[in-house]
Amino acid sequence: MNLQEVLKRALELDGSDLFILPGSPMMVKCKGDMVPLTDTLTAQDAGEVIREIYALAGNRGTEVLDEQGDDDFSFSLKHLARFRVNVYRQRGSLAAACRAVAFGLPDPKARHIPDQVMDQVDWQNGMVLVTGPAGSGKSTTLACMIDRINENRVGHIITIEDPIEYLHRHKQSVVSQREVPNDAPTFARALRGALRQAPDVIMLGEMRDHETMQIAITAAETGHLVLSSLHTVGAAKTVDRIIDAFPPTQQQQIRIQLSMVLRAVVSQRLIPMIGGGLTPVFEVMTVTPAVQNLIREGKTHQMDNVIYGGANDKGMLSMDNELIRLVREKKIDKATAIAYAINGDMLRRRLV
Repeated sequence: MNLQEVLKRALELDGSDLFILPGSPMMVKCKGDMVPLTDTLTAQDAGEVIREIYALAGNRGTEVLDEQGDDDFSFSLKHLARFRVNVYRQRGSLAAACRAVAFGLPDPKARHIPDQVMDQVDWQNGMVLVTGPAGSGKSTTLACMIDRINENRVGHIITIEDPIEYLHRHKQSVVSQREVPNDAPTFARALRGALRQAPDVIMLGEMRDHETMQIAITAAETGHLVLSSLHTVGAAKTVDRIIDAFPPTQQQQIRIQLSMVLRAVVSQRLIPMIGGGLTPVFEVMTVTPAVQNLIREGKTHQMDNVIYGGANDKGMLSMDNELIRLVREKKIDKATAIAYAINGDMLRRRLV
C-alpha cells in the first residue's frame, strides 16, 4: 500500500495515531492496541514515506527538520481527514507520528465530555486550563469549547496552535486561526500580537514557557477569556507547574495574579475499558474563594479535598468519584480505577 492507502486504512480502523519507523511495519494505534498495516520498513522506505508526507503538506520544505531534528505540521487527505504530524530523526534515520483529525468538529456528547466541562465557556474573562497527558484528548476538548463559544457568542476568537488541528468556520463569532511557526515564530510572539487584534477569546494550544504564561495571565487580567492546555494531571500539579516556571523572586506575585484570573482547571485522561477500547474521565476544579486562598498561600496540596467536597454543588467533578462511577457502570475494573486514581488508597477503601 502507498501512504494514502495506509492512511485510509488507518481511518477505517478508527485509528488515532500512525507510526512510521525503520525496522517496523507502519503501525496504527486503535483503541489502545497497535495494528500493523504494512511489511517492515527499511530506513530507505521510511524516508520515502516521509517525503510523501511533505509532498501532501503542499511540498513543505524540510528546513526545520534539518536544523532542529524534528518538525511539526499538518496535512489533509481530500474529503477524508486532516493529520497532525511530527517528523523526527532517530538513530540517524527519519521517523514520523501522524495523528488523525476529522474535518468536522467533534460532538462533545459523542466524546463523553460532561456538561461541567462545557459550562466553563460561559466565563466572560479569565483563564480556563485543560490539562492531561499527551494523547488524552485536550485538543478535542478545546475545539468543542471554542465551537460552543462560536455558536453562542458574538466576538472575535483567536486560536494559536502548533499545528492547527480543527478548522473553525465563522458562526456568531469570527475566528482567526494562527499556526506556529508558519504564521508566527513562537507562541509568545503570536500571543502578544493577539492582544492588538481586538480579541474576545484567545485559545492558546499550549503554554510552554514562563514568557508565554506571563502574557497569557496578562491577557486574562485585561478582560479576555483565555483557554489553554498543559501536560499535567490534576489541578494541584497544574497550578504548581505554572508557579514553578517562574524565577523564585516572581513566584509570589504570580500566585496572586493566578488566583485572580484562573476560573477553572479541567483534567482529563483516557482509561482502558473492560473488553477493550478507551473512555475519557474528567476532573473539574472551579476556582472558588477557598481555592483562591489556597493558590495565594501555596497550599495547592489541599485542592483535592476542595474538589472532592465541592463535587455536585459547585460545578466541580472529582476524578476519583468519576472512576467509581465507571466501575459501578461496569465500564472499567477496580484495578484500573485504583491505578488511575488521585488517591488510590481512599478509592480502594470506597470500592470494597
